Amino acid sequence: MTTGSGQDENSGTTPVREGFAFDEASLARWMTEHVPGFEGPLAVEQFKGGQSNPTYKLVTPGRAYVLRRKPPGQLLKGAHAVEREAKVLTGLEKAGFPVAHVHALCTDDAVIGTWFYIMDMVEGRVFWDARLPEVAAADRPAYFDAMNATVAALHQVDHEAVGLGDYGRPGNYFERQIGRWSKQYVEDVDAGRDPDMDRVIEWLQANIPPGDETSIVHGDFRIDNMIFHPTEPRVLAVLDWELSTLGHPLADFAYNAMMYHMPPHIVAGLAGADLAALNIPGEDAYIAAYCARTGRDSIPNYRFYTAFNFFRMAAIFHGIKGRVIRGTASSAQAAERAKVFPELARIAWAQIG
Repeated sequence: MTTGSGQDENSGTTPVREGFAFDEASLARWMTEHVPGFEGPLAVEQFKGGQSNPTYKLVTPGRAYVLRRKPPGQLLKGAHAVEREAKVLTGLEKAGFPVAHVHALCTDDAVIGTWFYIMDMVEGRVFWDARLPEVAAADRPAYFDAMNATVAALHQVDHEAVGLGDYGRPGNYFERQIGRWSKQYVEDVDAGRDPDMDRVIEWLQANIPPGDETSIVHGDFRIDNMIFHPTEPRVLAVLDWELSTLGHPLADFAYNAMMYHMPPHIVAGLAGADLAALNIPGEDAYIAAYCARTGRDSIPNYRFYTAFNFFRMAAIFHGIKGRVIRGTASSAQAAERAKVFPELARIAWAQIG
């Protein structure tokens, strides 16, 4: 999961950080055998952004690739499943959804020390600030509309038809998700407990809305997890699929719309922004556009979905805090992000109160 609010601290690449280097010659040999058209020599850089799965830019004379790998060190069971990322990207490409093309997946630890996959490097614009300061005010609504159209399109992909019928367990999504993240929160004793988090968990467990739906969900659908066309309000690729599964589309949409309540110093958010002055559509208009695209009249229990998403993000930041303490966090900003966990827990409770 990518976190952060600053263009400079998250965009671009850096030399491979200490503890995240690997045998580049071994990788080049593997790519020669498994990536069609690959020709070295190979140079490796590490992307600045990203907390969980270390991500690298692979540069060759003819083209660039992206490598996503499991982080080194002791991992929680089921976390950092790069093989799932490769599977969902491959399925979504079949549906015509904007994702990077996956060339190959490696499940042999002997090559670089952990599992990884190789995908295309998609060139375009990544916006780390949801207020879009780089975009002319007159053009901002079109960028938000493109993001809205993209999340709506995702939730209408026929997951069975693209080979993702087994990508998750349909049904009881909130019960399972609340259980999963609560368990991970409780078991990560290194990172400790928080009273706001404890009462949010109790409230969510008691207030799951009736009814159920199933679609592919991204799990981290934010403006900074998209690559836009270099000059047009068009999404070329959605990134960072490590939290994707089969789940409830309204949970996924509310996560995207959570930007309206998110302080920008945590992740790309609009809390406190003058939306009218910025010419950015408000939350009600954004919800209405999604409803129109997906054939809904409204979103009942919207407050639950928002609280659930702040809870889940808090749980993720709690996990980052645990990895910082254990020395396995993959970003230079991880320790800074870990400090924000209590604030996220407070915001989650504020959605309820």
